[in-house]
Amino acid sequence: MALPVRTNMKHLFGLIHKFNSSKRLLCSAACSGNKEPAGGGRVFSGIQPTGVPHLGNYLGALENWVSLQSQFPSVLYSIVDLHSITQPQDPAQLRSNILDMAASLLACGIDPERAVLFQQSQVSEHAELSWILGCLTSMPRLRHLPQWKMKSKQKNEGSVGLFTYPVLQAADILLYKSTHVPVGEDQVQHLELAQDLARIFNNRYGDLFPEPAALLSSTRKVKSLRDPSVKMSKSDPHMMATISLTDSSDDIALKLRRAVTDFNSEVTFDPETRPGVSNLVTIHAAMAMIGVEEAVSQAAGLDTGAYKRLVTEAVIQRVTPIREEIQRLRADPQHLEGVLREGGCRARELAAPVLREVRQRVGFS
Repeated sequence: MALPVRTNMKHLFGLIHKFNSSKRLLCSAACSGNKEPAGGGRVFSGIQPTGVPHLGNYLGALENWVSLQSQFPSVLYSIVDLHSITQPQDPAQLRSNILDMAASLLACGIDPERAVLFQQSQVSEHAELSWILGCLTSMPRLRHLPQWKMKSKQKNEGSVGLFTYPVLQAADILLYKSTHVPVGEDQVQHLELAQDLARIFNNRYGDLFPEPAALLSSTRKVKSLRDPSVKMSKSDPHMMATISLTDSSDDIALKLRRAVTDFNSEVTFDPETRPGVSNLVTIHAAMAMIGVEEAVSQAAGLDTGAYKRLVTEAVIQRVTPIREEIQRLRADPQHLEGVLREGGCRARELAAPVLREVRQRVGFS
């Protein structure tokens, strides 16, 4: 397949990431070099309100979200409830999940003084910009994106909302003229759509949107404790597979004690041939804030049973204060609603002038 010529190095590295997985660290380093922590840049990211996050969410995204607050002068984090209704939702459960997610983000360290934390549906500009960008997007372009390929097979084609989900993601990002977006490897193609739409809009209506760069997390994906061939997920039907941030210490200990390993009692890190043990090493290293090599070194002389106890201690030490803070915040829904309301006001202040400019350029006003 012929590749389009990119004059912008961010896009060059994006292509390298897409077509050559061995260069992922290079792409991440290149994006990190463009962070502009002292002078500027704006970060946007969103998370669906699916209830309390699990350990994989925390290590794969939220821990990084917290650190980005001190690296960029402008940071926006959205609870993307518009995205969540592409699947059937119980209204009462959705309302509860939004507040649970707000409590979880605050407990993990998101600071409303340093980041704009808001509920997506409360800023109507997201939906309007999504429609405008959708009119600049072809159906074949969306049909090739991985999320549609995967979920439409599961849902027998799926809804129009599911099909245009990536356009709304692009609108979320471009509405705030975001320069950087923290993403996982499975979201890189969706960010490329946002980059393409920024370029298409700018070419047609004049320069307005920066082309956002990916911030790839260096944290390895946390795998299911029962099937280390797949990532940890809330939708896993096995109760022992996933550690929630509100799990008790006893629950955490039980789940890790029953985590799948293998018949070799020695602790080594080899994700290809020993995925279960390697998953424990990944969790240990991340929660103890040490390198994988150091985690393996600390396991010297321990069999996997004893090592699981070491991992359990590291997880409990980090999760306990988060769990306690989530419980405290959950008990005060009015405070959570107030945080989201204030964040929504701040988000609208940023979004409204951008959409006014978009409307003027398109010819609506």
